[in-house]
Amino acid sequence: MSALTFAAATTDARPLTLVAKDGLDDWLATLDSQDRAWVDQAGFEASAGAVLLIPGDGGIKSAVGGLGGAKDRARSRFVTAGLRGKLPEGVWSLDTDLTGDALEEAALGWLLAGYRFDRFAKAPAPKAGLVAPAGVDAARLESIASGEALARDLINTPASHMGPDEFEAAAHALADEFQADIAVLKGQDLLDQNFPMIHAVGRASPRQPRLIDITWGSDGPLLVLVGKGVCFDTGGLNLKPGASMGLMKKDMGGAANVLGLARMLMSGNTACRLRVLIPAVENSVAGDAFRPGDILTSRKGLTVEINNTDAEGRLVLADALALADEGSPDLIVSMATLTGAARVAVGPDLAPFYATSDKDAEALEMTARTVRDPVWRLPFWDPYEKMIEPSIADLDNAPKGGFAGSITAALFLRRFVTETPRYMHFDIFGWTPTAAPGRPKGGTGQGIRALYDALPGMLG
Repeated sequence: MSALTFAAATTDARPLTLVAKDGLDDWLATLDSQDRAWVDQAGFEASAGAVLLIPGDGGIKSAVGGLGGAKDRARSRFVTAGLRGKLPEGVWSLDTDLTGDALEEAALGWLLAGYRFDRFAKAPAPKAGLVAPAGVDAARLESIASGEALARDLINTPASHMGPDEFEAAAHALADEFQADIAVLKGQDLLDQNFPMIHAVGRASPRQPRLIDITWGSDGPLLVLVGKGVCFDTGGLNLKPGASMGLMKKDMGGAANVLGLARMLMSGNTACRLRVLIPAVENSVAGDAFRPGDILTSRKGLTVEINNTDAEGRLVLADALALADEGSPDLIVSMATLTGAARVAVGPDLAPFYATSDKDAEALEMTARTVRDPVWRLPFWDPYEKMIEPSIADLDNAPKGGFAGSITAALFLRRFVTETPRYMHFDIFGWTPTAAPGRPKGGTGQGIRALYDALPGMLG
């Protein structure tokens, strides 16, 4: 049994009862006098994440887990994830009144609690397993957990082991698993095939820049996912200070999230034609690094003045988006760890997004609330267009002034999607700074569970 899958059904599974604070008295009334005395003496109050083992003849016969009160559930997700590590080895089954979305959240939280990043140090997974609760689609939840784990693994891996070469290998592995087609352009071929900005950003690194192109599915609407794959970002010649460079292994978080979402979609056999475009580069410092003041000509033909080499993500995305736009897809979705302004605006938990279609935005927001994958819409604010228009080129990659940094970055990207009416962009953080139930400190998926649930309806 994998820590990210449910246990096989068995008659030996011990019950794990989930109790909220406002339901504690009712639950206590169902117990016999001996068990009720045990619970009273233990001081169990159904606090969020609390676990009490209940003894029986020859050992532990059951357990009860606290869901907390309404405030706890409003402030935290995946309470059941906090229960798993407190239970002893064995197979458990949920005894709960939860149904629908709440039951699915509980079951998925259990799976997410099984994630460990153990590539470089031992990190034992929890030994408690769970039989899939009746009423949930176990295969679907396992697919979601697997996609989330892929995104986390890619982000958590340091750049010494996750450069453009290794990211390409991960993309090949995913494509091979689902019989998808994959093509890769790298180095000089990027220039020959007219991807000049991807090449410019990555040319200073000894690890060649590349564009990864995965296609899967032969029927249905065409969905294109584009992910920023800057495997490490020094800032280039506009060198980041050390404190800002420390987490830059996660600057490929957009690409990692896109691959995680692609895994979910392919595993779930989603009815669509899927294309995944990932410009994978390293923004390094060397004699041939691109410079502040340079003007680059993009695949789209738009010229871009470089006013800060640390605003490189939008450059590589621009060429990839131009390619996506040429295929007349039904929907383009880009994901990137793009701006610090987004973090200042909404913090690390919320995934801000932009959408050209109000209908798409509303569908995503509704689903995000249901699956507890929070997103927040920001506007493509047309009056700010002039902020990205310098005097000597079509576009400015780093407008001065510091205002509306996430919005101006999104507007920059939108300039490269001119033939596709439906475009969504996510400016994610891709990192959990403080551990929470089901979400250990480190790389994380943001917005991809909401997208996975919403996309079939959006594309249908």
